[in-house]
Amino acid sequence: MSITFNESTRIFTLNTAHSTYQMQADMHDYLLHLYYGARTAGEMGYLLSYADRGFSGNPYSAEMDRTYSLDALPQEYPSLGTGDFRNFVLNIENADGSQCCDPVYVSHKITKGKYNLSGLPAVRAGENEAETLEILLADPNTNMEIHLLYGVLEKEDIITRSVIIKNAGETSVTIRKAQSACLDFLHGDYDLIKFYGRHAMERNMERVPVSHGSIRLGSRRGTSSHQYNPGVILAQKNANEDSGSCYGMLLVYSGNFLCEAEKDQYNQTRLQMGLTDELFAYPLAPGAEFTAPEVILSYSNKGFSRLSQQYHHCIMNHICQGKYVHENRPILINSWEAAYFDFTGDTIVELAKQAKELGIDMVVMDDGWFGKRNDDNSSLGDWCVNEEKLGGTLSQLIERVNAEGVKFGIWIEPEMVNEDSELYRKHPDWAITIPGRNPIRSRNQLLLDFSRKEVRNHVFEQICAVLDQGNIEYVKWDMNRSMADVYASNVTYDYVVGVYDFLEKLTSKYPNILIEGCSGGGGRFDAGMLYYTPQIWCSDNTDAINRTRIQYGTSFFYPVAAMGSHVSAVPNHQTGRVTSLHTRGVAAMSGTFGYELNPALLSVEEKAEIRMQLAKYREHQELIREGNYYRLSDPFQDDFAAWMVVSEDQNQALVSVVRLTAEANPVAAYVTPRGLAEDAFYLEKTTGKVYAGAALMEAGILLTAPKGEYEAYQIMLQRVTE
Repeated sequence: MSITFNESTRIFTLNTAHSTYQMQADMHDYLLHLYYGARTAGEMGYLLSYADRGFSGNPYSAEMDRTYSLDALPQEYPSLGTGDFRNFVLNIENADGSQCCDPVYVSHKITKGKYNLSGLPAVRAGENEAETLEILLADPNTNMEIHLLYGVLEKEDIITRSVIIKNAGETSVTIRKAQSACLDFLHGDYDLIKFYGRHAMERNMERVPVSHGSIRLGSRRGTSSHQYNPGVILAQKNANEDSGSCYGMLLVYSGNFLCEAEKDQYNQTRLQMGLTDELFAYPLAPGAEFTAPEVILSYSNKGFSRLSQQYHHCIMNHICQGKYVHENRPILINSWEAAYFDFTGDTIVELAKQAKELGIDMVVMDDGWFGKRNDDNSSLGDWCVNEEKLGGTLSQLIERVNAEGVKFGIWIEPEMVNEDSELYRKHPDWAITIPGRNPIRSRNQLLLDFSRKEVRNHVFEQICAVLDQGNIEYVKWDMNRSMADVYASNVTYDYVVGVYDFLEKLTSKYPNILIEGCSGGGGRFDAGMLYYTPQIWCSDNTDAINRTRIQYGTSFFYPVAAMGSHVSAVPNHQTGRVTSLHTRGVAAMSGTFGYELNPALLSVEEKAEIRMQLAKYREHQELIREGNYYRLSDPFQDDFAAWMVVSEDQNQALVSVVRLTAEANPVAAYVTPRGLAEDAFYLEKTTGKVYAGAALMEAGILLTAPKGEYEAYQIMLQRVTE
């Protein structure tokens, strides 16, 4: 069993293949966190220390024992109002206005399989893949019940955590803070690795020391945001890609979140993650329950690469679902950078003809096909086809595209409404606004209140009426603004749950449609959305050089198969940079691969090169999607970006490199592969040279001297069997 309980010591042990997690219901019934790290035998209660510490309160149940203080002991689910003055994960406001909850251990149960969460996405696992531990804590004064949920996926080295809060009392309460996971470390010196950014430059990796005080990061924008991703790594000082201990926390949620890291007065470190306490206060009536979103925990003592691979495998096999997760996906060309709003049905058909000539599988008709939308100022909410613009019905257009031998996809933005729309004129109250105030506009659009079922149902019917008009095989779901007008303290949470409800119905009704998530690119790139959309547009920035950094940061938690990445036109529409078609292709192959350009503007030579790109990607797409991913350089510090994927059997590997600088009389550049079989020999397919696996991983491989700026290389290695 991966979960055990010692009746005499009341210690819980959760084991994965390479990690152990321990906690104890102690003599005062408080649930203390003992250990999380490399797999070990025995019990770790001996690590606890007790002393009379000034100004650290003692719970009443400790009687006259001044050495027992929750202000110094490691806790599993610390609550405000218990004498612990550090950061807390739980704050309950009671009916009398007091803010206090004192939950203690009552009981537990261990079951086969993985728990599910009502209304929220979560890791999926069958009875033979996981076990669940549910620990019941309760406050005897208010009858508040705290159900701590732990899912253990032993082979995957994954432990999940969530919390269900139930008001078993007789009066209403308000949840002011309810995070999902907390880790307390009794000693150690750590760095926090976070992923910050902005629109069009998301998920930049930043490593900072956890010093005395508190680091606080998150989102109050209504989405997980471009600014901070809901995934962090706590790493020992010596941890790197290949070695050292590191702990990951990844929130399976697409809305406001908070991560806090704190080193306390006794040099203990606390890391916690979940819902933010800003713009949030959730009323809970007697008998009602509240479910906090899930956090995925993972540990590695073999560095960041192993930790990332554990998350990649979990997301691919236990988060993403549907027919496309482990299948070759259509290579598409999107109309946005080819035509923006200036298109007709004939434009889309011509794009399909060009796509067929090149060997591209699908054409996607982006923004501008509905209402009277010829710019981004009107018609969101009016999901009626502009047949005058398209020169016929949507059904006819789809048939024309399919007749060219090309699949058809379409762009939608269901959560939004323009004030210049028939929907807003009829239902202005359906937009999220603060009564009596003018709303905050963003991109001249407002958010529809997806916390309301009647709003979701209306939009769902409209979208289904569109999708039922023909053979639509792909949907790009966009979301192009943040939530500013928070009219009630429950709306930030209920809105996200409403989005999930909509997506659950949509994916159930259309299981054969590939949905790609998007929020101005990477503004909602999280495991919650990946539960419904197995790929997400990684960033609105398609510049190949910037993309090496964006995709580098993204790769710490998210697999290549989840990253929407395309070859775009040059000069690049976001940066003005000019890079070769080859370099753009190498960067885009570290993702789902597609195109954002107008093929009619390409030369004969460029079209020939695209055909070669397509052939190469199709040759390697299964390896790219399913292989183990390694970062071989840091593009924020090194002169080149390098990464590779290695097949599970170590028989094949694809190394990709993009030079980021150009200098006169350059020094020789070497890239060092990883993940190969040390005792094997590998054929480099372009040059025909054979290398020993151990030599490649020790000494590296020499890159050819550059002949121009931003050159790129792809090195295909095949194990030699004779």
